Amino acid sequence: MGREINRLAAVALRTLGEGKHPDGAGLYFQVKGAGRSWLFRYEIDGKDRWMGLGPFPTVSLAKARKLARKSKGQRAEGLDPIEERRADDTAQRLARAGTILFQDAAERYIKAHSKTWKNAAHRQQWTATLKTYVYPVFGSLPVSEIRTTHVLKVIEPLWTAKPETASRIRGRIEKILDWAAARELRPRGDNPALWRGHLDKVLPPHSKVRKVRHQPALAYSDVPELVSELREKGGISPLALEFTILNATRTIETIGAEWSEIDLVAKIWTVPGSRMKSGRLHRVPLTARSVEILKSLPREIGNEFVFIGGKAGRGLSNMAMLALLKGIRSGVTVHGMRASFKTWAREQTNASREVSEACLAHTISDATEAAYVRGDLFQKRLRLMTAWARYIEGTGK
Repeated sequence: MGREINRLAAVALRTLGEGKHPDGAGLYFQVKGAGRSWLFRYEIDGKDRWMGLGPFPTVSLAKARKLARKSKGQRAEGLDPIEERRADDTAQRLARAGTILFQDAAERYIKAHSKTWKNAAHRQQWTATLKTYVYPVFGSLPVSEIRTTHVLKVIEPLWTAKPETASRIRGRIEKILDWAAARELRPRGDNPALWRGHLDKVLPPHSKVRKVRHQPALAYSDVPELVSELREKGGISPLALEFTILNATRTIETIGAEWSEIDLVAKIWTVPGSRMKSGRLHRVPLTARSVEILKSLPREIGNEFVFIGGKAGRGLSNMAMLALLKGIRSGVTVHGMRASFKTWAREQTNASREVSEACLAHTISDATEAAYVRGDLFQKRLRLMTAWARYIEGTGK
């Protein structure tokens, strides 16, 4: 009688032909095309089940027999070897998750998603808010241990003082933990409705906390005097702030400007969509004073930024203009200067709302209206921005 177990010889495994070759005790050596692997066959409710034990020669004959004996022992205890292996894999993943800290998960999330974000500032904001508010509280905790109380410790102090910041941080924490759960770095279902409802029951709605606060703006009648003071100061920051006021642009648009975007002959500054809040390219008509400022700026070899910063190869800091403005007009923000322009355009000119909004690169919220807008109103914007520059110079009303 032939052997019922250990039928195969190691030296023959490389020459066996196509098919499933039994070794006994449920172990089979499978040859399929160029592939060679091990299988364990068993029955549940009268039906065959096949479980892969790994490829040959990575899994040797001796190791395959050991794995088959383990699986056969599980069947003797009434267990399903495939389900047992799945349970072991899950347990191992969760055990590894216990060592993955929230900060590590956050950094992996940012790295995985930052390529889809429209500008570098978005990544910077994610990193900065997490570093400032979240990491000190539970950045060093494993993601599997983070609970409602931890998140509340971060969110509650900000909820009334800085509601917009609080909402953004909450959303970022949600995304990171959801991402961790999807990759089984964090157990699913271990958090009692935290992200989709629990905080809403604990924290009051923002609508009842405080009204929307607009950025403090300078009266447009005071803008000429402010610009006059800026021209008496030396350095890059005053020129950058005046340029920003003249063009009613945002800080990030100004400090991120590169010389490749500037056409001094055509007098056009083309801001790429990656740096615009709307995500769309924006052409800025440059007035005579804007061109004069650009021509007066110092250059640095190897530095493409229009407004160079204090560090080699870098642009102006995003706080430089605000710090300067605070020193001469306390309580006023750089962003608020856009409101100064808007109020001036509405009260002192006949320009349509459509044109002034286009100067500010605002998107049209009404879908029907937006569908009929085809151009960027460049010539009309040029006339309005020229009038604004003349007003600032004191040569216009």
